[in-house]
Amino acid sequence: MSKTKSNFVCTACGHTEPKWLGRCPGCGEWNSLIEQAAPANRGGTGGRGMRAGSGGPAGAGGPGGGGIAGSGSVALSQVSTADHPRLESGFAELDRVLGGGVTPGSSVLVGGEPGIGKSTLMLHCAGALRSRGVLYVSGEESPHQLRRRADRLGVGGEGIEVLATAELSAVMDALERVRPSVCIVDSVQTLHSPEVGSVPGTVNQIRYCCYELVDWARSRDTAIFFVAHVTKEGAIAGPKVLEHLVDTVLYFEQSETDVRILRATKNRFGATDEIGVFTMRERGLVQVNDPNAIFLVHRDGDLPAGVVAAPVFEGSRVLLVEIQALTVPAKGGISRTFSDRIDSGRVSRVAAVLEKHAGMRFSDQDIYVNVAGGMRITEVGVELPLAMALFSARTNRPIPRNTTVTGELSLAGEVRPVLHLRKRIRAAAEFGFARCVGPQAARDDEGGTEEWTRVARIGECISALW
Repeated sequence: MSKTKSNFVCTACGHTEPKWLGRCPGCGEWNSLIEQAAPANRGGTGGRGMRAGSGGPAGAGGPGGGGIAGSGSVALSQVSTADHPRLESGFAELDRVLGGGVTPGSSVLVGGEPGIGKSTLMLHCAGALRSRGVLYVSGEESPHQLRRRADRLGVGGEGIEVLATAELSAVMDALERVRPSVCIVDSVQTLHSPEVGSVPGTVNQIRYCCYELVDWARSRDTAIFFVAHVTKEGAIAGPKVLEHLVDTVLYFEQSETDVRILRATKNRFGATDEIGVFTMRERGLVQVNDPNAIFLVHRDGDLPAGVVAAPVFEGSRVLLVEIQALTVPAKGGISRTFSDRIDSGRVSRVAAVLEKHAGMRFSDQDIYVNVAGGMRITEVGVELPLAMALFSARTNRPIPRNTTVTGELSLAGEVRPVLHLRKRIRAAAEFGFARCVGPQAARDDEGGTEEWTRVARIGECISALW
């Protein structure tokens, strides 16, 4: 009797080896290779054979059974440019992150920590899109549980088909029967197919099931959402190949408060620098129309030392955030930097620039940096306000009231221009800030009458503020 052939697959990155290894050559993870039976050869499709009845091989039944290969090549000039209207998800914040709405035929992966609101967001979207036909596939909840959650959130059930199963063949049959405009799979880790021959949640299962569903949805202009869990490191659980298969990857982040921030790390139909801001309430997620009210702290009287307001550009809008810094003598003679909302490497670099060009000593100080509201900032325009927050904390001299700071900081102590400077100044003025300190010129050629205090070096910025 012949022995079943098997491979060893990395649970972190999907790398395959013919024998077990202690460390994965693909990603470097230790003890991540598990043994899995090799999928049977299904008609020479190279491990990507179509399930019987799911559209057939390329060239049969529609646009190539998946819209990828097709029955033959076609000249690019002959491809129709008719634009499919986008669907409104019911959340303007989600539509902003998606690039203007849900694109028909697109595939979206929504990841986040357990309990952050992924399933709640999807159920709200199902209620908003139910008039167009929605199939909600639940591998973790029964129809009764879904109905109770929908009633609590105030989501009507008409137009929403519920399928409580994790078997791929049943999902494909339901898709062929319902032909929905939107399909929601909650969650992708529960899907499994007997053709793969391994338990649910493994690399081969997730890759195969996701490919089949994305292939079907793309060929029939059905938008499909996959809900995915994240690991303790913050990455989407399962192989990275999931992010390569889908069109858009969204991550839910949670701050110390009840604020949820939705970001796109990949988007074929829009920008990846937009964010959506939500709060969790008793009746589900509520979008925040004015995020500045959350990220800015309102105080009476003078500001405390170490606090600076900064206009940062996120996607197509300006957000005003509060940068908070604290310095204390280092314990044991070794200084450390604690910052999770702004990259700690950037904080150390800004502190080094201050030490070199402003005569401030930070090598014997522990540095703590925070952003009010719990927002994570990666934009370069936060560097000059971060430097001023550190200087204020170190000297115990507060920033003047109604003043904002923006600009990029070079290693030579120069204040470099940032994009959309005039928009930042305008947004700060609308929120009540009378003065903005920033670079001498904007990076782009913007017109306008906005004025600001122009500084060329970090020493000039310190003199302008104090």
